[in-house]
Amino acid sequence: MPRLVTVFGGSGFVGRYVVQRLAERGDRVRVAVRRPNEALFLKPLGDVGQVQTMQANLRDAASVANAVAGADAVMNAVGILFESGKQKFSAIQAEGAGTVAAAAKAAGVRTVVHVSAIGADANGRAKYAASKGRGEALVTEAFPEATILRPSIVFGPEDDFFNRFAAMARLFPVMPLVAGETRFQPVYVGDVADAAVLALDGGPGVAGRTFELGGPKTYSFRELLELVMVETQHQRPLFPVPRFMAVIQAFFLQALPNPPLTPDQLKLLENDNIVSDDARSFAELGIRPTPVEAIVPAYLWRFRPKGQFSENAV
Repeated sequence: MPRLVTVFGGSGFVGRYVVQRLAERGDRVRVAVRRPNEALFLKPLGDVGQVQTMQANLRDAASVANAVAGADAVMNAVGILFESGKQKFSAIQAEGAGTVAAAAKAAGVRTVVHVSAIGADANGRAKYAASKGRGEALVTEAFPEATILRPSIVFGPEDDFFNRFAAMARLFPVMPLVAGETRFQPVYVGDVADAAVLALDGGPGVAGRTFELGGPKTYSFRELLELVMVETQHQRPLFPVPRFMAVIQAFFLQALPNPPLTPDQLKLLENDNIVSDDARSFAELGIRPTPVEAIVPAYLWRFRPKGQFSENAV
């Protein structure tokens, strides 16, 4: 009989790829999101009735309990990049993560997978990193067998990283550069989804473990912007932004509905975002990570002056 898997945040960037893979292999999927009508695009990923959406809010324990009832496995892929209204880091990425794990344990769920982030640190200066670290602690306290996945920056056709800077390269005469030497290890969303599906199956080598997920190559922030400009064919001068100026800009930009930079994100940029030397990673899961260069050109061509008809277009 097919398993029932509840995916919190299943309509998000990572979540949708997990839902697709689960549906492809025959699992029944319950997509738990705040606004089910915005997740209806996932239903065609499976057969009739295979993918269902339901309302759940990590700030509402009763709705979380309803979402995990009867599930064989649960994944929490909910995360926010900035705070807005009641959507606070502490409420979503810390207490909310613990609520999911506790509800899963109470419901007799066999497997829990929690998506965190590289750099998660309960004592971190950035509220994002601190909430991720606190969330991991609450998850393992409530469900010790949970598997925790810590990806670096996740890329793919719907990402908010390469697409954002590609749009900037097309529109701006110069590219602002903040913390240009900070290193990242971008990881393909499909590889993260594959790791999540493996973790949802549980097992002695996965259950209760933490895995840091990064691609096969590290880049400085400067190198990533240069890659974006090459692929979009918009060569722009890089303008290094002094920290004091970046702080002022972030203070005002955080008021935007979808801020490109916040004071908390500036704190995150103080540290490299790469896999630790002693961390478990893709190798232990038997997954070979996909290079940035194998995926990114295929969706950044739309930012080129003539799209796919530009010279050297992929």
